[in-house]
Amino acid sequence: MDKPFDVVVYGATGFTGRLVAEYLNKTYGAGGSLAWAIAGRSRDRLAQVRRAIGAAEALPLIAADASDAGGLADLVRQSSLIITTVGPYQRYGEPLVRACAQAGTDYVDLCGEPAWMAQMIPLLETPARASGARIVFSCGFDSIPFDLGVVFLQDEAQRRLGLPLTRVHCGVRKMKGKPSGGTIASALATIEQVVRDPSARRAMVDPFALTPGFKGPRQPASGSAAYDELAASWTAPFIMAPINTKNVHRTNALLGHPWGRDFVYDERMLAGDGADGERRARRMARAIRVQNSLLAFAPSRALLRRFALPKPGEGPSAKEREAGGYELLFMGQAADGRTLRASVRGEGDPGYASTSRMIAETALCLIRDVGRSTTAGGVWTPGAALGQWLISRLRANAGLTFAIDT
Repeated sequence: MDKPFDVVVYGATGFTGRLVAEYLNKTYGAGGSLAWAIAGRSRDRLAQVRRAIGAAEALPLIAADASDAGGLADLVRQSSLIITTVGPYQRYGEPLVRACAQAGTDYVDLCGEPAWMAQMIPLLETPARASGARIVFSCGFDSIPFDLGVVFLQDEAQRRLGLPLTRVHCGVRKMKGKPSGGTIASALATIEQVVRDPSARRAMVDPFALTPGFKGPRQPASGSAAYDELAASWTAPFIMAPINTKNVHRTNALLGHPWGRDFVYDERMLAGDGADGERRARRMARAIRVQNSLLAFAPSRALLRRFALPKPGEGPSAKEREAGGYELLFMGQAADGRTLRASVRGEGDPGYASTSRMIAETALCLIRDVGRSTTAGGVWTPGAALGQWLISRLRANAGLTFAIDT
């Protein structure tokens, strides 16, 4: 039986959720070819969001609380797909994603919490396969540009070189924008989970934590400044690498290891060549170590929650969001020594502007471009589920470019 909605944005009263709704309204309208709705705990606040984004009164509002299992079950039965921006997912996400997996409703989120994802994959895989629900985690800045950047580079390597790249390094050339409140809240929740749960601690340091039953070769791991020969640059640790690397390895596993079972991947911040680059890299690495030490200290986390987290519904201005951007360099080497490089660039603040566009287009790609005969029910990554279809959408609509770097 047909469902009344193609997409429901759950968490639309939060800042990022509102941006997703605003993007859908601006790009696809209300009452047009896309049947969509916004959902959250308060109908009154949803009505305020509808007015704020300039949507027509015809845009439906659905009241549903994350703690109400019956309400969530009713919500997911009404839509082909749920977009959820309600995190931290380890605190609020399980009831909704379970409901989707059981009901056969597709699901996309912004999760950057690998320990929670590692717990959810074995719990959701069987019911999602049985119902046909396609569960896709990490559909924002973590980890779409990185996951799809590797997919793009590997596809080009097969086309140009005739074989895959056995190792790929990602270097972050530019990243301008503030971390979102949701990202900070998720990071704090993850640190607290790691402190109290040894299994979560193991998941955070294991690059193959999201590939149950498979352990690949030893991966590069360094909390220090290091020189990267492929990049010809000094590098420093990248704070998002622990989640992105796990998703990249899961993509390779879900696709049947087309890049090899010995595939090696890492991500670093690029600091430049020469003595100046080395000094910058060492300074950046030292700052990361200090930050990690502070976050391991409970009073520091309490202060961060009090003073650094935006209040619900708050975030950077439109001008600040549009002034942001990012640029990533992917460098790969094949078994015969040949190399290939690609760049991924994104317009807008990565944690807000770009993320809201990416998750919206991921949702539409899943329900409009990729049939269930291609991507069946189960727990997926964007790269494995959507690949080149999503790259095309992001190029056309979301301000991302994917190009071979010469």
